[in-house]
Amino acid sequence: MDSEKTKGVVVPLIEPRLERGGEVMDRLAGDDPKSIGEAPSTPNLVGESWLDELADGLAGTGWIECDLSLRLPAGLLGELKREVEILDKTEAMTRAGIGRGSDLLKDRGVRRDKIVWMDGASAPQTELFRFFDHVRDGLNRRLFLSLKRYEAHYATYQPGDFYKQHVDSFQGRASRMISLVLYLNDSWGLEDGGELRVFDAENHEVPVGLFRPETGRAVFFLSETVPHEVLPARRTRYSIACWFRQDEVPLPL
Repeated sequence: MDSEKTKGVVVPLIEPRLERGGEVMDRLAGDDPKSIGEAPSTPNLVGESWLDELADGLAGTGWIECDLSLRLPAGLLGELKREVEILDKTEAMTRAGIGRGSDLLKDRGVRRDKIVWMDGASAPQTELFRFFDHVRDGLNRRLFLSLKRYEAHYATYQPGDFYKQHVDSFQGRASRMISLVLYLNDSWGLEDGGELRVFDAENHEVPVGLFRPETGRAVFFLSETVPHEVLPARRTRYSIACWFRQDEVPLPL
């Protein structure tokens, strides 16, 4: 969420399919998944030393916070924010659910965000997917995870929205392995809420990190073992969630 050059594939809502081309704003909210080809190569802004730090953090505590402002092309964060703002204002986003297929549940007592799956069709998404490719390749070389693909979506939390404590993947599924949350909010103060709170993998009652959703800040963590929650937001909050996966194709819905 193949070989090292295999493209990511994603199916809307729970197992989206990464795709390119077509009418971007229509397709972002659509239900017709298609596969995509490789994006042209671009200069690698990621850096080997940073990938070392990322791998060490995941192998050690299971999570790591970082600033991606200098790891992404100049201006990309602003372009991604403008895109999600348009999607939000044009009501292209849908209520997120819990579970998959026939077990999908939209329980507003557990989570209240809206999402739209990213398909790589727009220029900002294409650039972001190139970054994801570098991260996937780097983690595979360092942690031997055999990550084959990734999936990603925009998320919007309106004032009062939250997501209670959860993990991103069931243990032993070999599906979602590494989670990434990237924030797109300028001038975010303590009074704005909406922090990501991470809990100890062994004792789910013990918080070990609290992260303000400021533009360019990101948190990577192990999908199967690190519990986390989003505290209630007090202003509109934008983010991108990405999952790096070991399975080759989406499981049937």
